[in-house]
Amino acid sequence: MSNNQLKTNALKCDIVENALFIGKYDFPKLKRTDSIPENIIPFNCKCNSAKEKHWVHFYIDDYKFEKIWNNPKRYLDVLKKYAGVIGSDFSTYLDMPLAQQIWNLYRNRAISHFWQDNDIDVIPNVQWGDENSYEYCFDGIPSGGTVAISTNGAINGNLERYYFKKGLSKMIEVIKPKTVINYGSMPDDIFAEYKTGKINFIHFNNYNDIVRGRCCCNG
Repeated sequence: MSNNQLKTNALKCDIVENALFIGKYDFPKLKRTDSIPENIIPFNCKCNSAKEKHWVHFYIDDYKFEKIWNNPKRYLDVLKKYAGVIGSDFSTYLDMPLAQQIWNLYRNRAISHFWQDNDIDVIPNVQWGDENSYEYCFDGIPSGGTVAISTNGAINGNLERYYFKKGLSKMIEVIKPKTVINYGSMPDDIFAEYKTGKINFIHFNNYNDIVRGRCCCNG
């Protein structure tokens, strides 16, 4: 492998070669989808039932799916066996350095673009932090369709809860989604005002609350 090839492989330039870049930090623009999953399973689950009925999500610890970034082409055929994929969820915690939060958001957009470019149906995953993140965190997310969010690990403390609720309101204002997939709990103090609105919220329980210590998929 040449030096140029090594550099390209390390930076993953090839996975965004057909992308349209948006915003201050050149996030790849994703395509809109109106798809709504019937079932979702974590990437690290070994699903032995009908894969075409399930969507894959990445609301798990980052180290459990870091390999999709390190070797994205390797997992294409695996993911194509499923109905679709919810965009990756490399973490953007409030206490992380800003540069790391931006890098992880870029990675989420880049790998999601790569999947879409390879004919996988992808529901864009939306993340945000405090108010300062609003200038970039929604860049590349298409408006009017289906998006996904997660409260899993994001509303544990009062500060996290405050910023999640505020960011959710901002996301709806900016993206104007038709459907929002939420993975994790949906407490009334955050979601009550949306439950009778025009937006269709679809709730999926935390997988660990359903299956403790083992993976199984209901076909």
